[in-house]
Amino acid sequence: MNRNATKSGWTVEDAAELYRVDSWSDGFFIVNERGHMAVQPHGDDALSIDIMDVVNEARRRGISFPLLLRFQDVLRARVQRLNQAFADAIADAGYQGIYRGVYPIKVNQLHEVVEEVIDAGAPFGLGLECGSKAELVATLAHLESDETLLVCNGVKDRGMLALILAAQSLGKNVMPVMEKFGEFEQLLELAEEAGQAAQFGVRVRLRTGGAGRWASSGGYRSKFGITLPELMEVIGRLESSDLEHRFALLHFHLGSQISDIRQLKQAAKEFAQIYAELLARDVPIRYLDVGGGLGVNYTGGFEEGSINYSLREYANAVVSAIKEVCDERGVPHPTLVSESGRAMTAHHSMLVTETVGAYRKDQAQQDFVIPNDAHRLVKSLSGTLEWLRAPGPGEGAVEDVLEAYHEVIEIHQEASTLFGMGYLSLDQNALIERMYWSSCSAVLGLLREAETGQHQQILQELEEKLVDQYLVDFSVFQSMLDHWAIQQPFPIVPLERLDERPTRRGMLVDLTCDSDGMVSQYVSSNEDKNFLELHELQPAQHYHLGMFLMGAYQDIMGDAHNLFGRVAEAHIYADAEEEGGFWIEKVLPGTRVQDILEQVQYFPNDLRRRVESMIKAKIESGEIRPKRGMAILDQYMACFQEETYLVNPRGVQEQP
Repeated sequence: MNRNATKSGWTVEDAAELYRVDSWSDGFFIVNERGHMAVQPHGDDALSIDIMDVVNEARRRGISFPLLLRFQDVLRARVQRLNQAFADAIADAGYQGIYRGVYPIKVNQLHEVVEEVIDAGAPFGLGLECGSKAELVATLAHLESDETLLVCNGVKDRGMLALILAAQSLGKNVMPVMEKFGEFEQLLELAEEAGQAAQFGVRVRLRTGGAGRWASSGGYRSKFGITLPELMEVIGRLESSDLEHRFALLHFHLGSQISDIRQLKQAAKEFAQIYAELLARDVPIRYLDVGGGLGVNYTGGFEEGSINYSLREYANAVVSAIKEVCDERGVPHPTLVSESGRAMTAHHSMLVTETVGAYRKDQAQQDFVIPNDAHRLVKSLSGTLEWLRAPGPGEGAVEDVLEAYHEVIEIHQEASTLFGMGYLSLDQNALIERMYWSSCSAVLGLLREAETGQHQQILQELEEKLVDQYLVDFSVFQSMLDHWAIQQPFPIVPLERLDERPTRRGMLVDLTCDSDGMVSQYVSSNEDKNFLELHELQPAQHYHLGMFLMGAYQDIMGDAHNLFGRVAEAHIYADAEEEGGFWIEKVLPGTRVQDILEQVQYFPNDLRRRVESMIKAKIESGEIRPKRGMAILDQYMACFQEETYLVNPRGVQEQP
């Protein structure tokens, strides 16, 4: 027997397969022998950190949950892997140019993330990318070396273009990418006013379209970019002013999370042909920027949100496609640039959240006895339930089970009609409801046991009806916005008890009052992705879930829905000499009630005045005593300093 096997035959390897850990983790996360999720911060087995050890240390230090964990060593490892992949591809292909990646800070603008990326990328000459005026202001301050490339994408007004020109006058390698022809004209005008010749790049719209959810970012449907006729106008303007030498970078973008590597190869070849043609017209372009789009395999499969290539294949595709065209056309190999922010940051961040409770459909106990005065529908449904629960009714009698199920549905529907007309009492209707769910559960069990492979539609219908709801202490809108907005799946795995077979089928619902505040698609080896296999909750015990690959976009794009603010955050560094192999470098507290209220213009002094006036009126009317009134006011004001999420010190309480 496998040494990790339990009495039920379940192993931690089974858990890793169920939650597809090996497929999406890229070597950074594993299920360890204790049945816990663990992080391998260097992407190999040199060091493993039990995530529950981190959770327990955070709890010991009084850090609140939900808690965002940043494994800074994972972030560094991802930056190094990307650069090494291009270095290897360049060496293998005999490419004569170099690679200079840039980090697009829109993916995660948090200062410590940006600084960690810059530091990890320093040996590789990593640069930055910005897409707005605020991002330009943030990134300019990091250009300590004049060689560091800063690519400026997005729509730019006169103030932004003027600041870019000012940075160029300081000798900084700042490259504004012209998204529209009018933007190019404005840049030339400002440069002439400043008495300097601006260097710039141009984003072109290729015929090749993108692949995946963001396919419209490339091709003719692209939001940004200059068309080929407009490109020729740009060249004409430059030639007439002898400014061809200022055109330094050529850029294209197929969209975030490119799913198909073939589309990238095709686009890179088309792009390289444009580059060769421009060189033939004495436009000395130095950089070819293939934009973003290097995908992350969120699901570990081939569903929406997945990719069909590895990091190494991506680098090989870019290098080989451009080298092939350059060699055919006899032109120099340019410096390659990519803006692969998602691939750098996604793995390093995960959200740890607690399960507050689980809600199941009410069911009758095995020894349940109906009252003597039961309604005829109650008696009829009770008889059907008794038959369904009898030993072996489903053996060779699947059709009989299905007939019983249809009878259950008819009784339930008739009860609903009678109750609506006032002909069925509330207590009798409640009995029918309890037995209805009990009957559905019994039918599902019998159909599963039969294993006929037929009636899959009814099986799926029953599984959807009977799935548990696990209430989780977080907000989808704040911490997993891409799941709500674009149905992006994220890996979600219990952090403990993975050496136990999960016996419940659950759907995760968040704290918000909205019906779509839930996780509706899961990463799993099950064919049905509408539920997640979870464990029975133990009263008064914590049950932690980890939401992985959260480091790209989710940190920065969440809103203040229901006034749930940012969660607490801890920055983790690996150290083999420390207990548990880690230490917590920094803790950022979650948003307080006062902070989130001030964002929407509710201020403590004004709120206190209003509530105090309300309480004084009750005191003066004699409805409450002064001491009690002041205690209520103190209680109200104390909430301003509390964090916005639930305080759940005693674990979970499961509902029947």
